[in-house]
Amino acid sequence: MVNQTKQDAENRMKKTLDALQNELAKMRTGRAHPSLIEHIKVEYYGNSTPLNQVASVTVSDARTLTISPWEKNMIPVIEKAIIASDLGLNPASSGTVIRVPMPPLSEQRRKELIKVAKGYAEEGRVSVRNIRRDANNDFKEALKAKSITEDDERRGQDSIQKLTDQYISKIDALVENKEKELMEV
Repeated sequence: MVNQTKQDAENRMKKTLDALQNELAKMRTGRAHPSLIEHIKVEYYGNSTPLNQVASVTVSDARTLTISPWEKNMIPVIEKAIIASDLGLNPASSGTVIRVPMPPLSEQRRKELIKVAKGYAEEGRVSVRNIRRDANNDFKEALKAKSITEDDERRGQDSIQKLTDQYISKIDALVENKEKELMEV
């Protein structure tokens, strides 16, 4: 019972960490990276489809992404989707490819992005703490049902606390790295 609850909590914390990594990867740092625009949805035969399913996205140089649609008629649709996104990018098509230059980030924009990153980190920490609370409640219910002993409950709560501390420190490290990345000029 204790190990099963701990394993479940660890899996949920891992998913929280993965979600935070995905959110941070979408944030612009001034460098071109395909993950910045892969999540953008494009109208494709009446369906909203992620960009990476209708075109290949590559990095042509440090500040430029190149999008090669698999169908030529998708070029204007992809351009509109990128312009409509909240990323502030201006795509330029040249024949069969779309080039997306990454504008340099201003100091003010970098600080705003750091605040956003810290907000994502706080959401992640709250989520990890909620998982800890759920696991501890499971231990209390099992104790009431007399399926575990008080010692088992205490050990379980201690191990969940260690797990929580471990994942919160991982979240802090991720955000610290993102901050350094954002402040690089």
